[in-house]
Amino acid sequence: MAVVVIGAGQAGLSGAYHLRRAGLEPDRDFIVLDHAPRPGGAWQFRWPSLTYGKVHGMHALPGMELTGADGRRPSSEVIGEYFSAYEEAFDLRVHRPVEVAAVREGEGGRLLVETSEGGYAARALINATGTWDRPFWPRYPGQETFLGRQLHTAGYPGPEAFAGLRVVVVGGGASGTQHLMEIAEYAAGTAWVTRRPPVFREGPFSEDAGRAAVAMVEERVRRGLPPQSVVSVTGLPVNDAVRRAREQGVLDRLPMFDRITPHGVAWDDGRTVEADVILWATGFRPAIDHLAPLKLREPGGGIRVEGTAAVRDERIHLVGYGPSASTIGANRAGRAAVHDIRRLLGKRAPALV
Repeated sequence: MAVVVIGAGQAGLSGAYHLRRAGLEPDRDFIVLDHAPRPGGAWQFRWPSLTYGKVHGMHALPGMELTGADGRRPSSEVIGEYFSAYEEAFDLRVHRPVEVAAVREGEGGRLLVETSEGGYAARALINATGTWDRPFWPRYPGQETFLGRQLHTAGYPGPEAFAGLRVVVVGGGASGTQHLMEIAEYAAGTAWVTRRPPVFREGPFSEDAGRAAVAMVEERVRRGLPPQSVVSVTGLPVNDAVRRAREQGVLDRLPMFDRITPHGVAWDDGRTVEADVILWATGFRPAIDHLAPLKLREPGGGIRVEGTAAVRDERIHLVGYGPSASTIGANRAGRAAVHDIRRLLGKRAPALV
């Protein structure tokens, strides 16, 4: 096997598409492994109230546009169906559900990919595992004493589940604000807590600003630091719903609390907020633990990447990592990874076995 692709979200499918275009055959020259039960990447796990019309920045996969979608339908359904049709249209033959336990050094300069369906020896790897499987839960004093419910964005069930409850939403990103605005219509009360004051962005996001945001994330990756999401440096776009929420006081932000109590959260200045639920909209971290045997991490905690290749091992390409975590970035990174892999293997694509 020339190439193993781990993950069949936007990044993995983009990589597989470009491998196909390079002349490689699925299940002969490359294989795509995905642990999810069905097509759709992380989108299939999104909450039902996130309709397709609310999705920001969904960029079509290469070679096939997503057209005619009903914006009122859940994004999980719309994008899941689109990814399924894409896999079929380009005959990508994704193996699922397959768990990847580890990637190790194999024999003859190959990588040994250990999976629930057996081992694969590969000359190169496209790692497109994203972040959804690694929700980040901050730790605060007293957290274990809280008598209410704590949950993360990854397990968000939709706003109706919070009817009549007092809810503290933690996190200043797009998910946190979306959750907060939805929940406020059902909850007995809400509070919004963030580590830093949120930055709201009026008007369109320029290409120059987008490039600057990506460059900031890219610089961290080059230095071997854990990547930040591109969205974290672009600010929160202001639309009509955000304006209404700000006028109604729903988006009145509180600074980060100092501790959690059995009945809510508290600050050292004596302020308290009682809560039945704490919702942690605190983001995700890259799901790369299976790469640990290769010792790719830098002292800063991240994997140093040039282009898409790991600096410590040019056979490993991380797509959808750091600056390529956006949907359009994943498409470009998939193409770049395949270009570099072909050059690495040094043969014509159909012979890369």
